[in-house]
Amino acid sequence: MLKRSWKSGVAVLMTLGLTTTGTVVPLMLLERPAVAGLFSPSNSDTVDTVDTVQVPSGTTLRVAEKDGKKIIITPDETLNVTLVTTESVRSSMGTVLIPKGAIIAGQFQPAEDGTQFVAQKITLSDGTQRDLDARSNILDERETVDKGRNWGAVWKGALVGGAAATLISALVSRVGIFKVLGGAGAGALGGLLLGGRKKAEVIVVQPDRDLTLTLDSNLNLKFLKGVEIFMTLRRQRSISWNPVSERD
Repeated sequence: MLKRSWKSGVAVLMTLGLTTTGTVVPLMLLERPAVAGLFSPSNSDTVDTVDTVQVPSGTTLRVAEKDGKKIIITPDETLNVTLVTTESVRSSMGTVLIPKGAIIAGQFQPAEDGTQFVAQKITLSDGTQRDLDARSNILDERETVDKGRNWGAVWKGALVGGAAATLISALVSRVGIFKVLGGAGAGALGGLLLGGRKKAEVIVVQPDRDLTLTLDSNLNLKFLKGVEIFMTLRRQRSISWNPVSERD
């Protein structure tokens, strides 16, 4: 039985594991209530509320554009985009740490010879919002735009940045086939015309394979419920989790 002499407000440190690719890394679970007061008189095996779970830096999240569209931008373009997680991150006990369908706000930014998504906020299914310090790898898959192809079929249904849409429209004379975002189009078109170019390159982000975000710092998640830890705590006062990322 847990000793009632444990002080109210003490942090209970547990060693957890988190992985989306089979690599186990440490995770910290902190609880604010007094340990002796965590459990009901009926000795329930479920703790109702955990104050803070720290999902560690290095954790990966599989994401895609919220409507499943591919994204097309120029290499020097910045574009605000909303992504969603395509896999949930769970503990080995089945507790959802980051649910499938969590909304991630951020933007694609120029990076070296490509583009990189830099996350800013994550919104969980219960509406909880947290700052998110995460980014994708540098993406550099390109398509050359010229008048020699039927671009309507290639770009149909894509999410296209303002600069990319202007370049493509100017080169192939197919205005109106894109969903245009941003106001970078005029500058891109001016550069194209002044340079006398007959083709240009755009970066294509494929939703089914390209987007994985890596946390650059710990993500603190609060008020996760249904963590079944009482029996383990009673036995050893510590717990080992092996959270995994799963497709729902």
